Amino acid sequence: MKMKLILALGLMFGLLHASDLETQIEACKNGNGESCYTAGIALTTGENAEDQEKKTLGLEYLRKSCKYGVNKACDAMGVNYYEEKHFGAARPYLEGSCKRGIVDACEGLGTIYRDGHDIRANDTLSREYYEDACDLNSSNACYAVAIVYRGGFGVEKSRSKEKAFYKKACDFGNEDGCERFTTMDNADKGIEEPGLWEKFKSLFN
Repeated sequence: MKMKLILALGLMFGLLHASDLETQIEACKNGNGESCYTAGIALTTGENAEDQEKKTLGLEYLRKSCKYGVNKACDAMGVNYYEEKHFGAARPYLEGSCKRGIVDACEGLGTIYRDGHDIRANDTLSREYYEDACDLNSSNACYAVAIVYRGGFGVEKSRSKEKAFYKKACDFGNEDGCERFTTMDNADKGIEEPGLWEKFKSLFN
């Protein structure tokens, strides 16, 4: 999953002039959490992100901003660690972000626990986090929950729940979810799916 939380902010803050950045850094040193955040974003996005020394410094400013109680800095820390595949470091930040309703954080946690990234895989926690993300309109997370009920991963298999989550995934724009829901719904209604020949002919109608 590609996390999207700070991309737009990075484009904006990455354009800070050197003098402006120094001003933010000085304010950060004097305890201004928002300035720590601004400096951190500037140094961890855009061209600066390609310089590991600058990025490391930027993460320090973001960490300081997070300690000052700037939630978006905590969110950004989780994004950075997740995308760098430092899942153990990302997890506590993502947990806080998910509780605040950040959909990418919930979805990321679902993936971490599903695939066992730097932690023992846990189907129950994975499903719970995916459900949280689904409630926040993540089509991919809704589809992932449907797969959980289809395979019985940490839960009893449930055709009705599988179908319901495919429907949610479809409602949020997931084409695979739409296809799976339609197939199951047609089967429930006794409607036969068209064969391969009928599907091929329909392409030319």
